[in-house]
Amino acid sequence: MKILHVASEVTPFSKSGGLADVVGSLPVELLRLGHDVRIITPFHRSVEFGGGSVRRGRKSVEVSLNGVKKKGGLRVGELAGVTVYFIENKEYFRRDALYGTADGDYPDNPERFSFFCRAALEFCKRLDFRPDIIHCHDWQSALIPQLLRHELKNELFFQKIATLYTIHNLAYQGLFSRDSLAAMGFDGACYTGERLEQHGSVNLMKGGILAADLVTTVSPTYLAEILTPELGRGLDGVLRQREGDLYGIINGIDLERWNPETDRNLPQTYSAAARSGKKVVKRELRKELGLEQREAPLLGMVSRMVTQKGFDLLVELLPRLEAADLDLVILGSGEERYLRELAAAGERCGRIKLCTGSFNDSLAHRIYAGSDLFLMPSYYEPCGLSQLIALRYGAVPIVRNTGGLADTVTDAAQPGGNGFVFEEPTADAFWEAIQRALALYGSEQEWKKLVRKGMRTDVSWSASAVRYEELYGIAQTRLRER
Repeated sequence: MKILHVASEVTPFSKSGGLADVVGSLPVELLRLGHDVRIITPFHRSVEFGGGSVRRGRKSVEVSLNGVKKKGGLRVGELAGVTVYFIENKEYFRRDALYGTADGDYPDNPERFSFFCRAALEFCKRLDFRPDIIHCHDWQSALIPQLLRHELKNELFFQKIATLYTIHNLAYQGLFSRDSLAAMGFDGACYTGERLEQHGSVNLMKGGILAADLVTTVSPTYLAEILTPELGRGLDGVLRQREGDLYGIINGIDLERWNPETDRNLPQTYSAAARSGKKVVKRELRKELGLEQREAPLLGMVSRMVTQKGFDLLVELLPRLEAADLDLVILGSGEERYLRELAAAGERCGRIKLCTGSFNDSLAHRIYAGSDLFLMPSYYEPCGLSQLIALRYGAVPIVRNTGGLADTVTDAAQPGGNGFVFEEPTADAFWEAIQRALALYGSEQEWKKLVRKGMRTDVSWSASAVRYEELYGIAQTRLRER
């Protein structure tokens, strides 16, 4: 099968979140299954100056937006055997950030990503690569199903291409004003409730949901949640309209990149069968961050510091955390109010270490490996990759029972448990889970069993890639039935 993934970011070339990790690993697993898999993504500044091997292609395309022709160049790279095409346009993509700055999103994002979607389809023709399925990711590529279903429906080249659209996070829908349609190259005909209009705005994600042959999201529990008014973000009715074509598939992680047995970011490697190296990593991490060398449990977080991730619950717990016999390490960036509170706590007690600024991927590996417990008190979590990485590295996750966290972490009190789970999004419920974890940490043999069980949890893409393979076939059937 010929499969094309279209996404606005791809690890290791560009990244703002988990979307990049998914698109950087799922295609590789599909390649192992014997498919012809390729990726199209923008030639961001991070790609241009990232030091990777990307060569200039000979093809180019022109895209007309509001009567103005915009040129797209082509760069070509490779990711573990998967060909990666980069669409080059310095006006749109040679920027310091992918989507915006601290002051807000780039105002021309509608135009940028309409250009990206249109250029991606044009390059399929120029490269004479006609995929059986185009797998689109999040709002930035949501126009592709719309273009194939409507504008390009009579073009022979595109008529047998099915589409699968994946929602990674329903909170980011690509909402723009009606005036943005012209900049995207559309006329008013698409501004209807059956296409892009949503409560007086243009909603690109809605367009992708309605036009794609199949729609997926990144965990079964999150799928159930977004069908409700509480977590449907205004699109629950649209999603229920497509309920028969909706599927929830849990993400995996790249087992080569996230492997404590071979990880070069660690001072010493280790495995589920021989975990002594984890103690070395914990000791060296304490030294690196200026924490006291002692036997206390080390709690870790690698996260955006925003409300969605439950940081208000963490801040509320700071007095109890400061009084407890533990250390806490947090890596990430986010809202100033949380950064300020956490930094002040670190100054008060010296056992809370906040690592901010530019993201340090190498340090992230050492935090996963050096932590005994990993905290994820999210209000909602479509899938979450951090808990999967934590399990693989022997850091027992403490999570709220939501989304993908509910699908991947089972409480230690239950058969097959590999972590600690709390229900209510309150500081007290979060603290009770932490206390249960600390109590088990004090029981050496039971703790070892739990860590070993977590490290042996299957967090790979294997089963999920096979499921996507099945859905690609179903999407093609849906296309033929239209």
